Amino acid sequence: MSYHIVNIDSPQCEVFCKKGQLVCRAEGQPDKSLPLEDVAAIVITSFSAHLHSHLLLEAARLGVALVVCEAFKPVSLLLPANRSSDTLLTKASVALPVATSVSLWRKTVDAKCANQAAVALTIAPQHPKLATLQRIARGRSEHKEAACARVYWGIYGRALADSGFRREPGQEGLNSLLNYGYAVLLSLVLQKLFALGLDPTFGLAHAPRERSTPLAYDLMEPFRPAVDRRVAQWVQTQAAGNYQLTLEFRRWVTGFTLERVGYLEIELQLHHCVESVLRSFRKAVLFKQARFYRPWNLNPSDSKWAG
Repeated sequence: MSYHIVNIDSPQCEVFCKKGQLVCRAEGQPDKSLPLEDVAAIVITSFSAHLHSHLLLEAARLGVALVVCEAFKPVSLLLPANRSSDTLLTKASVALPVATSVSLWRKTVDAKCANQAAVALTIAPQHPKLATLQRIARGRSEHKEAACARVYWGIYGRALADSGFRREPGQEGLNSLLNYGYAVLLSLVLQKLFALGLDPTFGLAHAPRERSTPLAYDLMEPFRPAVDRRVAQWVQTQAAGNYQLTLEFRRWVTGFTLERVGYLEIELQLHHCVESVLRSFRKAVLFKQARFYRPWNLNPSDSKWAG
């Protein structure tokens, strides 16, 4: 499949196809273009973009998907008739061996725990339980994720002067800030999944429910600590106990997607890192080989994280 996933996010713009080029035109800015045949999907997060019908026809002819979002969450998926389902990928997802699925989930949990340890080291380098968290993160316990969470959230709350903090999604306060950031992350992962032809209903560990997207919840796990760190940076600049979901906070927290991080010995923005990870997962599913899946597993000593 073609490589590029193009994001259209200009507040007001015109998107069309001219002589085989995908063109985005925004008032007061030079046109941006690239060959439409090199595009895998177009993700539209702009609330007022104008799309030409000729673009829809050319996109369909070349097998390009269009993902339309509201508040950054995908609400519509336009696929060419010959790409309404990715037969090989769907069959591979359905027939994924249990052992492969278990290995994929284990790699996901390992990466999440390692990244939690990296965040803890960044925000609380002197905490007495940091060594315990690092030991658990490196271990192979069957209940490793839960064990890491218990220690991690204790360190996290104490670092933010909230010693009684408990990670409870239904609670207010600091939890509400984290919940908002996770919602942004979920939307980003869903955008990339749809663009890459991965059906988010075929998950690894999260239980499928009516209209749920378990695969998105699975694959976003290693990226949650990026949200945690962004929220921590915000809280540390505010008055104690100020956990209001202000417009300023919402703008701030979404910036985690643009932070530069290390991945496979290169530096790139986190939203590109998400795409790269999902591409590796797609390959692992197609070939039924967990070794192709390379989740984001950040080395705590990586200077890019501290940047």
